[in-house]
Amino acid sequence: MCREIYLYYEKQICIATNIYLKFLMSKIKLNILYIDPSEADLHSFESQLGKFYHIHTTRCPKEARKILRHNTVQLVIAEQELGESTGVEFLKSLTGKYPDLIKVVLADSRHTPEIIKALNVYTVHKYIIKPWDTKELKEAIDDGLQIFVKKRKNKKILTHLQYLLDQMNLVHTVSLKISEKKPLGVLLSEIMEGSKTVMNAEASSLLLYDPRDRMLHFKVATGEKGALVKKYSVKMGEGIAGWVAKHRKPLLIEDCYKDYRFSREFDEKTKFRTRSMVCVPLVRKRKLLGVMEVINKRDGASFTEADLNIFGTLASQCAISIENAQLTEIQIESVALERELQTAREIQQRLLPASLPEFRDIEVVARLIPARKVGGDYYNIVKINDRLTLFFIADVSGKGVPAALIVSTIFSCLETYLNLFRDDFNLPTLVLSMNKALIGSTTPDKYATCWFGLYDQAENKLMSINAGHNPPYIFRRGVREPLVLNTGGVFLGIMEVPFEIEEMSLQPHDVLVFFTDGVTEAWNKKEEDYGEHRLMAVVDNHREEHASEILSAIEEDVNQHVRGAPQSDDFTCAVVKILE
Repeated sequence: MCREIYLYYEKQICIATNIYLKFLMSKIKLNILYIDPSEADLHSFESQLGKFYHIHTTRCPKEARKILRHNTVQLVIAEQELGESTGVEFLKSLTGKYPDLIKVVLADSRHTPEIIKALNVYTVHKYIIKPWDTKELKEAIDDGLQIFVKKRKNKKILTHLQYLLDQMNLVHTVSLKISEKKPLGVLLSEIMEGSKTVMNAEASSLLLYDPRDRMLHFKVATGEKGALVKKYSVKMGEGIAGWVAKHRKPLLIEDCYKDYRFSREFDEKTKFRTRSMVCVPLVRKRKLLGVMEVINKRDGASFTEADLNIFGTLASQCAISIENAQLTEIQIESVALERELQTAREIQQRLLPASLPEFRDIEVVARLIPARKVGGDYYNIVKINDRLTLFFIADVSGKGVPAALIVSTIFSCLETYLNLFRDDFNLPTLVLSMNKALIGSTTPDKYATCWFGLYDQAENKLMSINAGHNPPYIFRRGVREPLVLNTGGVFLGIMEVPFEIEEMSLQPHDVLVFFTDGVTEAWNKKEEDYGEHRLMAVVDNHREEHASEILSAIEEDVNQHVRGAPQSDDFTCAVVKILE
């Protein structure tokens, strides 16, 4: 499910960057305000350019402000010598109240230094020498039109992207809430309030299906008339909710009063006017649980296909929570939870490589032993092509289902990047992309430490980026202490920062070991850590053996240290040995 959500939003973001192309290309007759104390220049300007633009003219700044208050103006042109102030000073005073306004100043060469300074700090956008050349002036105005349109386009794109990011955060929040132990009513109320907020709806409601009377009963109803609505029930097949429940198909309706399926009964009883609606079924394992709906987009806007898709995703998540809560109510929560955790463990195990790639010049082995049914460790070894191989390991903060959900995001991000850019693989870009994806899909207290290693077999060169992870070690013949791969940056999912990369050549008999803190911080009954020095000693004693034997030695030594104490964290470790 997490992978489907990630891919859906990746597609939506691509759409958002192009959605206003028509707006950019549309013909807009620009509204211009021109301020100049010279009556002759005002008349000349209007006679030369009036056929191209809507023009407002005035001789003083005070009157200009009045025109701006009562008219939509995209571009203002000011003569530098306005008497009570300079043109640059006047244009600068407009910045706070009219941030999108394009500003042009007219002046002779005496004012060039002052105007260049204004251009450098974006007080004005263009500078035209007076007396003007009509062609040059029109080109400056047309350039201003392009700047204005691009500003508008960028604002709308940012607004749309923020809307998508808010929806992504809601899906993630709902996924986390499913794992919380809360009464069903409290959980569903939180979900529906969140749905109403993110989808910018006036009201939202959730109806549960009771197979005993074949009726839909309101479990949650938000909005001004929510308390009244909860008093009623809906028959299967009647009204929008009844139709969706019967046919188990979602509906997006722009005008409910024009839809034959809509019943006006509730509007008449509650004095509420239903204009538009998104209604989706709640289905789990082919079993109907109920329906969810959001009503009336605020500000007179209409619901979109994107709203329908996200609401459908929320419904599938909500169906899981309803099923879990109902199982809890009949006192079989522990059985259900065990079954679901086992499924989650199986799913998480499928995220790990089923088998490692084979190489003629290196030996590679890896092992992950979770401390719980599901956990926050993940590794992968991917043969990108005949030359490049990616070594990757991650450790998500926290444990259990929340950590496993973030592991799914990491897996989806890695898989998506490899599918798109396998032929043009770039390690720093992968790191930055994964960091951005985690920032957008996790809460501030959740993050992941990661290590990325890209091995070039043709040149025997390893490129390494360490994102706050336990540093891998390279053991080398004749070198007393192992080489430590520390270079990189902070862990992923917190902030957008650059990452450093380090490169080094690998030599025959070199042993590379990368691991999570579940190895070095494994506790015994005295709560003593296994420690990095003990790990180094084990590898050093077995460095001449095969990679599989080195990994087995590490695991056996950790078990000897723990000696029956419960496993406190996931054990993940990988060993790479360079052959002759």
